[in-house]
Amino acid sequence: MPTSARFSGFTLIELIVVIALVAVLAAVVAPNLLGKANEANRKSAGIQLEKIANAVELYRLETGRYPEELTDLVKKPQGVERWNGPYIRKMSQLKDPWGYELVLQRPGENGPFDILSYGGDGQPGGEDDDADITSWE
Repeated sequence: MPTSARFSGFTLIELIVVIALVAVLAAVVAPNLLGKANEANRKSAGIQLEKIANAVELYRLETGRYPEELTDLVKKPQGVERWNGPYIRKMSQLKDPWGYELVLQRPGENGPFDILSYGGDGQPGGEDDDADITSWE
């Protein structure tokens, strides 16, 4: 190997500058992306609640009564005649975008039934991204 050969590569200073630039970009972009994801989850949950509320109404029209549980929309409950489901195809559709089970309240506070998602924290109440999402809004 000739003695005049130089090693090629990045210097420590160049690597530090690149890492600093990536860190600054991540600090600016990440909060914007996280905010959009939470907003998208809330909108998705609202659409999902509307779809399930429609399935509950169809269940009532066909069976003459409201379901006791949301799982009745997927699997035929015992003793229910004229069940013509499934009204929702998969059990996984009964979970909100955060992975928590949706809640059916019967009777509801705002009608014969309410369907709720407890938001990002999975607990009743909350604020901002953790606020409840309801079928009547």
